[in-house]
Amino acid sequence: MALTPTALSRIPGRLADRIADRIADRMKATALELAVLAGHLVLYPSGLVAERRGRPDTAASLGARPVVLLHGFVDNRSVFVLLRRALARHGRDRVESLNYSPLTCDLRSAAELLGRRIEELLARTGHAEVDLVGHSLGGLIARYYVQCLGGDARVRTLVMLGTPHAGTTFVPLADAHPLVRQMRPGSEVLRMLAGPAPGCRTRFVSFWSDLDQVMVPVETARLDHPDLIVHNVRVSGVGHLALPVHPTVAVGILAALDDGEAATDARGGSSGSASVA
Repeated sequence: MALTPTALSRIPGRLADRIADRIADRMKATALELAVLAGHLVLYPSGLVAERRGRPDTAASLGARPVVLLHGFVDNRSVFVLLRRALARHGRDRVESLNYSPLTCDLRSAAELLGRRIEELLARTGHAEVDLVGHSLGGLIARYYVQCLGGDARVRTLVMLGTPHAGTTFVPLADAHPLVRQMRPGSEVLRMLAGPAPGCRTRFVSFWSDLDQVMVPVETARLDHPDLIVHNVRVSGVGHLALPVHPTVAVGILAALDDGEAATDARGGSSGSASVA
């Protein structure tokens, strides 16, 4: 039943205020999602072509670790236009995006492609490690690479934005696509990722939003695993599409990467949580 002003007037004061605030937040988040979608549709064609590979670095110009960006389902690298600018302003001048084919039917194949691209990038730049940022399905692909394909030897920090770690029930009719089925609760891939991962060296940072309408339930974008070094960050008032472009989230991502720079070599099942508004 819809909550009309008359219905709200019959609810005790503080509870009514909280409900009204929640409705207002959801309306703002929906409006932002529509604006982001409109902008992304304009930029989408520019991201269809794979970006040029950078030139090899010299030992004297290595700088900060490279950052690899991985987009979500039926998307491409254009979703990261604003985030790339933020990273560049923060001194991350070696940022590359990976487009996996829209015809991909198994995220494990995309994870293998990611592994090959990272090896090529490290050989070209002279670095020993990269940082990864994955949006939605991209975060799940990156996590599979790290946990199941030995990527923890190559990835220092993995930042995930709205990634369905426990599976999402959003749009049941989309199950016709194999990648969507792999993002469903209880899928074979998710069971593998939930299994033991002793000694995994990568640091995981998972951003999840309380108004993410693609992650159902929203808490599925939290990562909870006893063997992994995990930091969960709750984002307030931001929808799924806005996560890669929202300036507050960008600040959180930069902080997560900086924390990775300063992280010690301690390993084993540590976790934490925070929130950004």
